[in-house]
Amino acid sequence: MHTEMRLIDLIVLLIYFIAMAGMGPYFARRNKTTENYFLGGRSFPGWLIGLSMFATSISSITFVAYPADAYKTAYLRFMLCLTLPLGIFLASKIFLPFYRRARVTSAFEYLEVRFGAGTRSYAAVVFLITQVARLGLVLYLVAILVQEMTGLSAGWCILIGGIVTSFYTITGGIEAVIWTDFFQSFLLWFGGFAILAVAVSQIDGGFATVFKVAAEDSKFMLGDLNAAGELVKAPWGFSLTEKTVLMMLVVGLNNWLTEYSSNQNVIQKYVATKNPKEATQAIWICCLCSLPTWFFFMFIGTALYVYFKLNPDPAAQAMLLGTDGARADAIVPYFVVQKLPAGLSGLVIAGVLAAAMSSLSSSINAISAVSIVDIYKRHLAKNRSEKHYMNMARIISLVASLLMLAFAFMLLSVTEKTLQDTATKITAILGGGLLGLYCLGFLTKRGDGRAVFSGIVFVLAFSTWVTLTEAKLIPKFLPFETYYAGLVGNVLFFAIGYLLAAAFFKPRRDLTNLTIWTQTDDWKALND
Repeated sequence: MHTEMRLIDLIVLLIYFIAMAGMGPYFARRNKTTENYFLGGRSFPGWLIGLSMFATSISSITFVAYPADAYKTAYLRFMLCLTLPLGIFLASKIFLPFYRRARVTSAFEYLEVRFGAGTRSYAAVVFLITQVARLGLVLYLVAILVQEMTGLSAGWCILIGGIVTSFYTITGGIEAVIWTDFFQSFLLWFGGFAILAVAVSQIDGGFATVFKVAAEDSKFMLGDLNAAGELVKAPWGFSLTEKTVLMMLVVGLNNWLTEYSSNQNVIQKYVATKNPKEATQAIWICCLCSLPTWFFFMFIGTALYVYFKLNPDPAAQAMLLGTDGARADAIVPYFVVQKLPAGLSGLVIAGVLAAAMSSLSSSINAISAVSIVDIYKRHLAKNRSEKHYMNMARIISLVASLLMLAFAFMLLSVTEKTLQDTATKITAILGGGLLGLYCLGFLTKRGDGRAVFSGIVFVLAFSTWVTLTEAKLIPKFLPFETYYAGLVGNVLFFAIGYLLAAAFFKPRRDLTNLTIWTQTDDWKALND
């Protein structure tokens, strides 16, 4: 399936890489303090931060895995996306205002004030582990494309994608991340439109045929593949043993509330805006851009299904059926390289790379921020110079990049499921009960470090059980769908922490302005 790289495509990609890499040294001269390196002086306008958050949320999981999922299955997993507006609305009323009022750098600073230093460290470590796993997954998806385009080994593809992205992130800090996100957001849109336009233009009847054939084959239904590989409708009701429409919506809300309460990628950009009005504008711009884009890329997968059904191709058929080691996640790279004209395919490939690089760079910078603010400066090296912390921030960014590469290599042995499925499971298992922890802090007046520690023990035991059963290292003695691990972990954390706090562990701290029930009028006015 590989093809020789055409000269004009190579030129397009080289121009793109040089332009992105140049962002790092350009902004490096402004980074004299960690405040600038991580937050850019808190001076960004809402529209720019909104597009940056959008570009980060898209990633190559959207560009490659969403079309692959629609190509191979149907639209059940799109239900995860639909609750984003509700998640943002609730987070903007409960969690996000605190971070701006308190002028935090890290999302986890709140946890120390509310529950103690140990809780803050736990949440920071969970975030770091989760982000390294996500970085590896996103980078792996990029490697699929580069491998299809050049025929290089997967290992070399991972190295190329990781090194190029890491360079401008480590050197340029948050300003380089945000401005490259801005340009990359338009490039990834262009890439998606180009793929769809070429595919539909080569189908007799155009969009009408796409809708007709896809509907006849049940490709728009809310369903998934069963054990026999057949596409079947998902049930609607409550269940912890199978995927249902309701549970996908609930899991989606759980994921978005977690994202907007405890994800440093989001919080760091939210507090980097000029003022509360700009911050609110940013999150809703992100929402208004993200939802249509997710649907659009799912529809690309549907269009590719119809295209290859009407224009049979053995390689595409193998990706659909999972035969001969082929995976559906290769369908977009395959179409781009094999079916798009020279020059245009180079731009589209740059769009796919842009989707990945925007996500990778934000996560690397966020990992560095959490490591410095929540762990290194707080526990390991207090009262050092800003120059020292800046040097360590870049070193940690480098370490994060190396860990990203290592995890991407591990994913070379990923299962035959689509990587959107794999990404959802990884997120669920590594959730660590963070949403439950933040809900306990913000929504109740109960709980302290002792109650939180009990919740941590239960959630870690639960996550370990889910991981071992998913890896088939121990028998699954209880029927349980891995997608719900994050949701169940959050409920367990909140319930155990609340009940133990109510029965045994009375709060010892002053909770003024730390819960929604104990805010003063002066504190509320800071966000107006």
